[in-house]
Amino acid sequence: MLSEQSVPVVRATLPAVGAAIGEIADRFYSRLFVAHPELLRDFFNRGNQANGEQRRALAGSIAAFAGMLLERPDERPDAMLGRIAGKHASLGVTPEQYKVVHQHLFAAIVEVLGDAVTPEVAEAWDEVYWLMAGALIAAEARLYQQAGVREGEVWRPMEIVSRTRETDDVVSFVLRPADGRPAAVFRPGQYVSVQVRLPDGARQIRQYSLSGVPGEDWRISVRRVDGTAPAPDGEVSRHLHAHARPGDELTVSLPFGDLVLDDRDEGPLLLASAGIGGTPMMSLIGHLTASGRPRPVIVAHADRSPADHAHRAELALLVGNNPHAALHLWYENHGPVAEQSDGDGVTTAAGRMDLASIDLPEDLTVYLCGPLPFMRAVRGDLLRRGVPAERIHYEVFGPDLWFGQQ
Repeated sequence: MLSEQSVPVVRATLPAVGAAIGEIADRFYSRLFVAHPELLRDFFNRGNQANGEQRRALAGSIAAFAGMLLERPDERPDAMLGRIAGKHASLGVTPEQYKVVHQHLFAAIVEVLGDAVTPEVAEAWDEVYWLMAGALIAAEARLYQQAGVREGEVWRPMEIVSRTRETDDVVSFVLRPADGRPAAVFRPGQYVSVQVRLPDGARQIRQYSLSGVPGEDWRISVRRVDGTAPAPDGEVSRHLHAHARPGDELTVSLPFGDLVLDDRDEGPLLLASAGIGGTPMMSLIGHLTASGRPRPVIVAHADRSPADHAHRAELALLVGNNPHAALHLWYENHGPVAEQSDGDGVTTAAGRMDLASIDLPEDLTVYLCGPLPFMRAVRGDLLRRGVPAERIHYEVFGPDLWFGQQ
């Protein structure tokens, strides 16, 4: 909660800071990478820096957090903080790095806003920053403690056991600890970070959902990213597609992420995904099917075509083996076909996902994963149908550009 003296200052200056936050973020990253070029080379996603997504995510998170402190002072934005903390833990972020960010962020604020940054304004926004940073540091400390590691010590060498081409642009890799010890147990829906050394010497990091069932070997499914301007090609995904083979080692983090099931809840579920966003759903439905729990599940997935749908046959098998699950598929390039039943609780339709024809039970909990426009559209449809916002959970691949829209 903001102090009484800071509330009116932040309220008065939020419009100006919000209007300039994009420029502030640009100045911040420029300063940061000049002082610490190793962070751009080995820590931050160079692709997201090039297309501006990481900068927009930083700007959105700060502005959203400040707005929440003003509008909902008695609530903490746990959903937003949880997603950030999970991503940070998977990267091995430590408390000392928040001090580095603070130094360059506030220098950027002064550069952009100039004389408007009075001592009172600086003190109030300093409080906003450390409230957010303190909450994240505490959340990340809990995640490290739960994982049984010291702060930041999340990396392990993993050997590629097998490689399977799922579609033209998706390859899956089965991983085991290179030292022969058992892999850490993960919760269905979680992801890991993968660090690879590229030809220019950079060690770039990307996150991939674990697409298998807990208790089995880890499996990640990597979609090759073919960039279109201004976004470059995916450095890590293309490297893994071209070079990663069985017997090779990858540096992989422990599992993190909060798109996980609440095992205390036996209510109905909707797992809605699009494209490669279907990978965490594979783990969720696989876990439910393997556990034999009688929890009603609607699995809804949209893709470009059946040939582009990674793990399509496996998903149908998992749903077919679960008497409490039904599968609905949409394909944009399916051809001019009306909705049809494929048997075993599977329906297929042409076009984009449309949940209007599906009966949604009361007390539904929803998990979303896919491109941001897809999730916004589905979430909007669900809200209009009366699903409470707090029962709609989502995961984002890459920087979270949805801040402030909980």
